[in-house]
Amino acid sequence: MVERHGAAHATGFDVERPVIETARQRAAARGLSDRANFVQAPPGPLPFADASFDVVFSKDALLHVPDKDGLFAEIFRVLKPGGVFAASNWMISHDGEPSPEMKAYVAAEGLSFTMASPSRYAQAMRRAGFADVSVRDRNPWYREVAREELARLKGPLYPVVAAAVGAAYVDKNIRTWEAMQKVLDSGEHRPTHLRGRKPVG
Repeated sequence: MVERHGAAHATGFDVERPVIETARQRAAARGLSDRANFVQAPPGPLPFADASFDVVFSKDALLHVPDKDGLFAEIFRVLKPGGVFAASNWMISHDGEPSPEMKAYVAAEGLSFTMASPSRYAQAMRRAGFADVSVRDRNPWYREVAREELARLKGPLYPVVAAAVGAAYVDKNIRTWEAMQKVLDSGEHRPTHLRGRKPVG
């Protein structure tokens, strides 16, 4: 945000301390410590005052938060009037019981996914007070990107990556990527872009 997009200042937030420590080291190595700071806190209310930010941006993290209404109420709270929220996030095409293929993919990832549908996210944003809510489906693009990445990992990249991290780790990631490809191809897995604005007044 600072280095590539000209943000005057950026605050990074994560619940995981190693992520924050790595971010601080990378900012310092790039000479950006005076324009970027990083905050680690447990899940729950965001540790920022009301109307703190012009922009809130999230990349593929919202799926880990079960309470979507509470999540967007907090994001709305910390935005300044006129501020913009933008995110990419992994979603599911529906809010019913996931298919066996989706359950297999989530199990392969081994992460705390609490996916919801794009419509559920949009509903939570509007309930929080966001205006100009937009939802952009990225499944058609990402399923082809993932297919190409999987082919490279199974092919020319395999020996290089296996030498760096071990064949067992690469094999596990290939199995995970194969499980993900199934739900991308079926359309149940919906990588999606979100955007909304906090009204002025």
